Amino acid sequence: MLNSLSGRLLILTVLFVMLAEIMIFVPSVARFREDYLLARIERAQIASLALLADETMMIDEALEQELLDNAGVLNVALRRDAVSQLVLTADRIPPISGQYDLRDATAWELIRDAMLRLAETESQVIRVYGNPVQDAGILIDVTLHTDPLRDAMIDYGLRILLLSAVISVVTAAFLFLAARRVVVMPIRRVIDSMRSYAEAPEDNSRIIRPSAGITELRDAEESLQTLQTQLTAALKQRERLVQLGSAVAKISHDLRNILTVATLMADRLEGSEDPAVQRTAPKLLSSLSRAVNVCEGTLAFGRAEEPPPMLTRFDLAPVVEDVVDQERLAVGEDSVSFTCDCPSGLILRADPEQLYRVLGNLVRNARQAILATGRPGTIALSAGETADGWVIRVADTGPGLPKKALDHLFQPFQGGARKGGTGLGLAIAAELVRGHGGRLDLVDTGPEGTVFEIHLPGGQKV
Repeated sequence: MLNSLSGRLLILTVLFVMLAEIMIFVPSVARFREDYLLARIERAQIASLALLADETMMIDEALEQELLDNAGVLNVALRRDAVSQLVLTADRIPPISGQYDLRDATAWELIRDAMLRLAETESQVIRVYGNPVQDAGILIDVTLHTDPLRDAMIDYGLRILLLSAVISVVTAAFLFLAARRVVVMPIRRVIDSMRSYAEAPEDNSRIIRPSAGITELRDAEESLQTLQTQLTAALKQRERLVQLGSAVAKISHDLRNILTVATLMADRLEGSEDPAVQRTAPKLLSSLSRAVNVCEGTLAFGRAEEPPPMLTRFDLAPVVEDVVDQERLAVGEDSVSFTCDCPSGLILRADPEQLYRVLGNLVRNARQAILATGRPGTIALSAGETADGWVIRVADTGPGLPKKALDHLFQPFQGGARKGGTGLGLAIAAELVRGHGGRLDLVDTGPEGTVFEIHLPGGQKV
């Protein structure tokens, strides 16, 4: 509450109103003291008229004391015709501690004397000078105790402070409610809109709709709307570009591998004795090389979903043999040897083209890993049927996957197992297997080699 905008407005309002009331309190108390003393002078003058009316200037002592008590003073002296005359006086008057002339007192002097009187707790007797009312003389001065004056000032001050507190609270409450409705609630709506938009920035329906009546807030809402609109459009454009780039990258990855095999086959044509072949082979090799370079240049794009598989029932053995034959063209039997344990007549329900790509990527990665060691190795393919479907295993005797590949396994552009690799091979294979409702598992990897297993469901609809 105190950390909120409305809460701080409430506190500041109370403080400022109290400060304003205090600034009013000081001169108000000074004015009250002046009125109090003038009232005592007026009463004293009225009390003295009873004595002045008697030509003998004689009055009963008890009556004189009663007049002084009613006036609230100890004595009264009146100057008339340049002659000062003590009109009324008590029997015993304590020593006088101070004298105050109200005839020409400035505002600063009145405020100073009032504050000093409030600060003085000791009982004193003071003399006060003033002008007689109705021009009844030149000067009148009275002597009085300060205790009743101080008590009256304190009582008046407390009432002023209490009234100030009530005014402060009421004013602050009204200002709090007004600020909350006019400022805080519109700001809260903007914040809620920003949070809603942050949850799904691609959703056009979450873009703020300006509705504030305050000019500044409406300008902020309109600026935010423009920013959100531009950001949403940019995100959608980026998503389209990522999907397009990823699709091109994946196609280029597989096409590059196909072109590499074609290049190897075309390279063998150079040994032909046919003159036409000898003329054509260099140009064919040059074109294939350029095509491979173009494919490699497209591998900087993002990710997109593969098309759904076209499920058919087919014999797995010929597909495995095609993959092995393709890889054998790339290396000699002395470098990498291949073994296949795929029962003839093992019928799978899958997309043969996509499964070919999956096996091709796994076998190619295994071949490249073995060649990178400079030592001969073996790649073994096996397949079998289980209670849930089919399992295809690809095992190699390579060096195993590095930590970087394990940390980002099946993530495109991050899980490359060799220098210069993109990591797309495993990412494509895993995505294609997922499209069949299956999974691609890394069973084991280490210095002795790596084993991957493809699990395909038996009767699951895709």
